[in-house]
Formats: sequence, structure tokens, C-alpha cells
Amino acid sequence: MDNWDEIRTAYQVARLGTVSGAAEVLGVHHATVIRHVDALEERLGVKLFQRHARGYTATEAGSDLMQVAAATDDQFAQLAGRIKGRGQGIGGELVVTSLVGLSPLITPVLADFQRAHDGVTIRYLTGDRLFRLEYGEAHVAIRAGTAPQQPDNVVQPFARLRMSLVAADAYVARYGLPADEADLVNHWFVGHDNSESRAPFNRWLLARVPRERMTFRTMDNGSLQDAVIAGAGIGFLPLHERHGRDDLHDALPMKEDWTVPLWLVTHVDLHRSPKVQAFLSLLKDRARDWIC
Repeated sequence: MDNWDEIRTAYQVARLGTVSGAAEVLGVHHATVIRHVDALEERLGVKLFQRHARGYTATEAGSDLMQVAAATDDQFAQLAGRIKGRGQGIGGELVVTSLVGLSPLITPVLADFQRAHDGVTIRYLTGDRLFRLEYGEAHVAIRAGTAPQQPDNVVQPFARLRMSLVAADAYVARYGLPADEADLVNHWFVGHDNSESRAPFNRWLLARVPRERMTFRTMDNGSLQDAVIAGAGIGFLPLHERHGRDDLHDALPMKEDWTVPLWLVTHVDLHRSPKVQAFLSLLKDRARDWIC
């Protein structure tokens, strides 16, 4: 990649929209930024940007190139973090990934870890995507469901996430609560839009409630919880989200079938690094006080 400097420069121009912004981030003179962009456009034979008084806007070709550049830049950053993680000090990046629903539990631990180690930058990656530890995409993964089986990973049982089937005040005021499990078919639900979801509580509900009774569906667990709290239907919330809320009511007593096992996953190359071990030790200690 002989012209990576030019591509990286163009990426920063596209991201920030101005030559001066890109120059500041890259630590170069603004004339260098213009020279790199002009050289790259000449090399590729296309215009990557539309120039205007407010700055630079990527063309269609520019947007295509920037998507590749952004992914490559991120890969380099992840690689740098992984390499730093091999050192003996606690510094550089700590990259942790989990489902977004665990954020209320994980984020305070990450904040305390950062306060204890001034040289650490935290990257907390949430969502359904499975980040690849073998490629250095994360140092620690907190995964839900069946035990991960990827080779070269160290997998430890961590906690059990208990779920509550609840209804908000607004729902109860209109429809009341189910009398028992058999009465669920007469109520309305918030559910996952993916009927193939493997979460045990989703499978339990789909086995007992017709799909047409799930009248509010979403792919995002955070949105699902918001919909339940807003009264759109009965639905599942993690126990730590349910705890202490007087506006939520249990639709049924909690069942062990709804529980989701959590796992700590690290790559064997980084598992014993001081940074990873320090974070795992703090995380396990704090998890003893979680309501989950």
C-alpha cells in the first residue's frame, strides 16, 4: 500500500470535512493535506471530493474509498492495541465487547478501571456483532448463551443473567396482567423481530404465545426494553433493569428457563497480560454485587 499516507489523509478530510481539521488530527501542514488529496485523485483518475466554501464533501467514489479506508484505519488501531497489550505495563487501549444490555453493569467497572490506570484508553464495543479476538478486535469479550467454542480462546463461566417478564403501568391500566401462564395468549407483547433468536427467554415466549400477539417488534434489545417501559406490551427486561422500579409489574413469577449464562472470553495470547488480568480481577470482584 504505497500510497497509504494519501488514503489516510483523504479519510480524515472526509471524516472531518475540512483541510484544517484533517491537518490538525494528522499533525501536518494544511498544504500537505491538499497535496495528498490532489495526488490521490490524480492517481485514481476520479474526483474524491467536491470543494466548496464550507469545506470538502466526498463524492460517490470518495465515499466508497473512505469506507475501505475507515475499516483499514480501524484495523491498524486494533492491531496497535493488541501489540501494546502484550507489554508488561497497564497502558494503551483496553477493548471490551458485550451486548448493549449489559452496559449498565459493565460501564461503571470500565470507568473505575480507567481511573485506576491513567494510561489506559477504554474502547467499549456493544452490539450483536461477534468481535474476533484472534484478530485483535477485542481484549475481553463478555458473551451470552452457550459456551463459546472458538479455538485459542480462554473461556470462563462468569455470571447468570436473570430475566423478568414485566408490564408497565401504562399497559396494566389498559389490559391488566395475565392471570397465569395459560392467559398469556390473551395479551400483547414486545418481542424480538428475529423469530430465530436463540435467547432462552425468547424461545420460551415463542413456544407459548402466537407470533401475531407480538405487536411491537425490534432487532435492538435496548429498543425492546424502551418499548416495554413505554407500555407497548409485555416483555422481558434484565433483572438489573427491573430492580427498584415501581412502574413495572411482574407478568409471571421469574423462571429459571429465562436465565442466560454469561462467559468471559479472552485470547490465549493476551489472557495473562497484566492489563487483561487486572481488568478481569476487577470485573469479577464487582460482579459479586450485581443484581443479575
